[in-house]
Amino acid sequence: MEQIALDFPTKTVFESVTIGIDEGDRIGIVGRNGDGKSTLLRIFAGLLQPDSGRVTTRGGVTIGMLDQTDTLDQAGTVGHAIVGDLQDYEWAGNAKIRDVIAGLVSDIPWDATVGTLSGGQRRRVALAALLVGDDDVLFLDEPTNHLDVEGITWLAGHLKARWSANAGGLLVVTHDRWFLDEVCTATWEVHDGIVEPFEGGYAAYILQRVERDRHASATESKRQNLMRKELAWLRRGAPARTSKPKFRIDAANELIENEPPPRDPIQLKQMATSRLGKDVVDILDVSVSYEKPVLKHVEWRIGPGERTGILGANGAGKSTLLGLVTGKVEPDSGRVKKGKTVKVVTLTQELDELKDVGNDRVSDVVGRQRTAYVSGGKEMTPSQLLERLGFSSAQMSTPVRDLSGGQKRRLQLLLILLDEPNVLVLDVATNDLDTDMLAAMEDLLDSWPGTLLVVSHDRYLLERITDNQYAILDGHLRHLPGGVDQYLRLRKEQDTPAASNPSTAGHPKASKLSSAEERNTRKEIASIDRKMVKLSGRIDALHVEMAQHDPSDGQGLSRLSAEVADLEAQVATHEERWLELTELMEA
Repeated sequence: MEQIALDFPTKTVFESVTIGIDEGDRIGIVGRNGDGKSTLLRIFAGLLQPDSGRVTTRGGVTIGMLDQTDTLDQAGTVGHAIVGDLQDYEWAGNAKIRDVIAGLVSDIPWDATVGTLSGGQRRRVALAALLVGDDDVLFLDEPTNHLDVEGITWLAGHLKARWSANAGGLLVVTHDRWFLDEVCTATWEVHDGIVEPFEGGYAAYILQRVERDRHASATESKRQNLMRKELAWLRRGAPARTSKPKFRIDAANELIENEPPPRDPIQLKQMATSRLGKDVVDILDVSVSYEKPVLKHVEWRIGPGERTGILGANGAGKSTLLGLVTGKVEPDSGRVKKGKTVKVVTLTQELDELKDVGNDRVSDVVGRQRTAYVSGGKEMTPSQLLERLGFSSAQMSTPVRDLSGGQKRRLQLLLILLDEPNVLVLDVATNDLDTDMLAAMEDLLDSWPGTLLVVSHDRYLLERITDNQYAILDGHLRHLPGGVDQYLRLRKEQDTPAASNPSTAGHPKASKLSSAEERNTRKEIASIDRKMVKLSGRIDALHVEMAQHDPSDGQGLSRLSAEVADLEAQVATHEERWLELTELMEA
């Protein structure tokens, strides 16, 4: 791409961009919504002609493109859309094609007509049709949309293994930060009419951006602080990322030396307890069935200030579980106890909060809610909150109906927080939020003093704003000390013969252990699971006790704090042993 310039009627998209893709490149494209990420892909692919400049491609190179538009034949079948006229024995004998079908469309009927599918299903069929080919270069525009955690993990693995290290090329636009870090070896940021290249995936890009922003003008200070907080979490809160050589460790540590942890759990629990009391929601031996059992004897005690992520396959019962919390679902058996002061609000994908205010200006809608809001110990006006969530002065006077999808999502979250719920349920896709706005939303939630329950396919978001994760597996709720990685292992093994037996579910059948050793290992794993649940409950109870304790009794608080530290050390020891045992089972 040489000296590319492009103007739209309302803005200059690119001024004079010169940049290229070399063999072996795996490049992620980030930037604010509307700054030209998809436009850049379309110019590279030859689908959009620039006003000036040129794009050249080496002779013989084939390019595959996943665009945002749906180009499938609506009258054709799913099978024909993916493998064309190949006979069954031809595509079934191809390991790559079988893997793509299993990874993306195994739940979609092969003979279904494309026109009868949902938008998400059509999107997955289009991605599968692209990946079964042998293109030298792939341009992917938001490939993770409509994929769940397992699908995104499969896609990352497929793209990493698709070409040898110095072959092929990948250019991908996505807001999925875990995916960027997992797949990409370089990052391009599109902003202000230029394309700025960075080495490494998302974590390395954040480090370089913080270094760049340190030298920027004072007007950028808020953005710098937010990125520094993001960097601090990437270095401290995600061990799997910090082990990668993409980080310049010393430089990162120097930048975050005085950066506090994203959340102060003790302070948040104190505030949550003062608003909620000790009892939030207790789900006790609850079962729910529709045409078949969905939840079976679920036991879940939700405490004040708890921040929990819920994982599960589509149809596993995540929405049913959240419905028990909100009161929209009645159990067939068991009971749900709610604290007297509990006020549950759900951030949904429907944007219900904005239905009746389409003609109103953004500032008027927010101003009607409250005149002030306390965030991170500081009182903020609605305008300051809007600014923190990326709204410019001009956008504050814009009618709600004219906002973009991402702006509406941010306004919806703000209106919900201003309504002061004490239990917030996030059951929402984040496809319409760019990476900067996701970071701003997470920053706002860091200081929110309530109980937070999250269902999302965005793995980074889930790990970033929740402190523990649970999964719904075969109707049962299971704690995940090993987080998302543990969930993916359990799901992978769920279809094995071992998964049909509840006592062996989640552990691989193939093992170098003898039968007796395997049985004893499973028993120890189950025992550790039970111990960690009890320890977590005791830690939560102590946090509540500390929140209600007399602040002047320093000795008493010190004793409680020491007890919490001791219990947390026990949890860490159990988690290490748990990981050792599960690795032993998988050997």
